[in-house]
Amino acid sequence: MAQDKSFSKFLTVWSGQFLSMVGSGLTGFALGVYAFERTQMATSTALVILLSFVPSLLLRPFGGVLADRFDRRLMMIIGDLGSAIGLVFILAFMLLGEPKLWHIYVGMAVSSFFVGIQNPAYKASITDLLTEEQYSKASGLNQLAESSRFLLSPFLAGIMLYHFNIETVLIADIATFGLACLAVLVIKKRMEPSRRDTGTVHWRKELWEGWMTVVTNRGVFLLILIISLVTFFLGFLQTLIGPMVLSFADAWTLGAIQSVCAVGMLVSSLLIGVISVGRRYVEILAAGLIASGVALSLLGMSTNVYFITAAGFVFLAALPFVNMSCDVLVRRNIPNEKQGRVWGIIGILSQFGFIVAYGISGPLADHVFNPLLEAGGPLVSSVGQIIGSGPGRGIGFMFVICGLYVVITAMAAVGVRSIRALAASAAVETGAGRDRVGEPF
Repeated sequence: MAQDKSFSKFLTVWSGQFLSMVGSGLTGFALGVYAFERTQMATSTALVILLSFVPSLLLRPFGGVLADRFDRRLMMIIGDLGSAIGLVFILAFMLLGEPKLWHIYVGMAVSSFFVGIQNPAYKASITDLLTEEQYSKASGLNQLAESSRFLLSPFLAGIMLYHFNIETVLIADIATFGLACLAVLVIKKRMEPSRRDTGTVHWRKELWEGWMTVVTNRGVFLLILIISLVTFFLGFLQTLIGPMVLSFADAWTLGAIQSVCAVGMLVSSLLIGVISVGRRYVEILAAGLIASGVALSLLGMSTNVYFITAAGFVFLAALPFVNMSCDVLVRRNIPNEKQGRVWGIIGILSQFGFIVAYGISGPLADHVFNPLLEAGGPLVSSVGQIIGSGPGRGIGFMFVICGLYVVITAMAAVGVRSIRALAASAAVETGAGRDRVGEPF
């Protein structure tokens, strides 16, 4: 059915998601620090991140089916309220006394489960609210909201942990979910695509249709696989940057580093939202990946706080260009009535690398790479002479390796003909003025 296209309505929904992302960043940072300080093991931090991510990712295809069947506003509200319940579970044990780590793991898993319902509905609702000409601005704003998790959240969480306690952080996050629900309720018009006989079509058939929409487009499918490979390497950074920095600094320093680094993502996101970047999307994608890969390698080369901050700034500044390129290359190949399902499937495929990285990064750091560069380790006299040795330097070595592989992946992507064909198709569709829709990775 026809939908009202209103950027102001999108801004209302987006503002709620912005606050929710800031809140989620507060909790993720605080609970990651809490778990590491309790055990001094990178594996504990990795498990917090893993359980805050995997349930959401695995549920997204089914959440996409729901987003294509029902009012997307309702799905977003259910998702936000359910996510808050998981945090209330953790808060209850915090207030009763020092919780066990499994209490945190369960609460994060429950919260993540409901994100799997909310996320596809939010992504699909963007097309309900906006015209094609407004997609680039929406992409920039969404990445701005995502950057807030790295820019504002670590800084605010560090201050809150210093002056208050972790319970205060949890309460603040729970409140942001409530505000996100209120923002969605302001949009009174139902948001659901025009569908035929949804009541008689089994959800498994709808899911299969979404899967076939993705895999039958060779260019889209290969692009997703490349992004999944990249997320595998990026997952190591997200999981292990905390343990690496905490091996020689405190939580406040870690929060400050992440906040300053995230300014890079903020600046790039704003630039994308206000300037035209042309149509050389594959070249922009490759350049963004190369820049992020080089920066990731440099980030692991030193324990100097300023050097790490500068490398992290470049790394995060490159990511919005990667996301924007993927957004444009995929967006116009997905019809609105299939967006929920397709983006649920794309989400799980493109981010599958995160699952693997979150699962193995902690054990690899604790039992393989860190011992290589600790006192008496076999690489102290070789690699250690370049990047240093001691606590956390094995993690730095992992970053160097991951960055190099990201660069190799970028160079391979440039030469894939079917991916280049996506750019040509996007240019043709734009020139013809035809509506093809989608959402960024």
